[in-house]
Amino acid sequence: MKPEEIRAVSAAVLRDGRFLLVRRGRAPAKDLYAFPGGRIEADETAEQAVMRELREETGLAASGLRLHRRIRLTAEQSGPVFVLDVFRAAVEDGLAIAGDDASEAGWFTLEEMRRLPITDSTLAIAEELAAARCGR
Repeated sequence: MKPEEIRAVSAAVLRDGRFLLVRRGRAPAKDLYAFPGGRIEADETAEQAVMRELREETGLAASGLRLHRRIRLTAEQSGPVFVLDVFRAAVEDGLAIAGDDASEAGWFTLEEMRRLPITDSTLAIAEELAAARCGR
């Protein structure tokens, strides 16, 4: 039997050498840091979902959305497969305040991220984006 597929989004926001992360307050990835994001609702596009999730989890508004990559993630061996669209996004100045299912929100350098309990995909994408920004 084919596992259930759940469509989801996340926002990779890099500003002044720091990435915007939230600490997940619920499963999957409870207590791990990740880019803000979540499931796409039935009546939404992926772009609408990423803007909503960013606002709900951090209080910040997204602009300049660009699809960076689609990845497939499995939370558990027999669990659903998450089809995650990762968007690059910009945000206006403002304080990130954790909300919805995020227990914390903040800005972190790549070095700081490497010391956090963080999802593998978040760290890999952050490293990729940082390398591209530096022209490597």
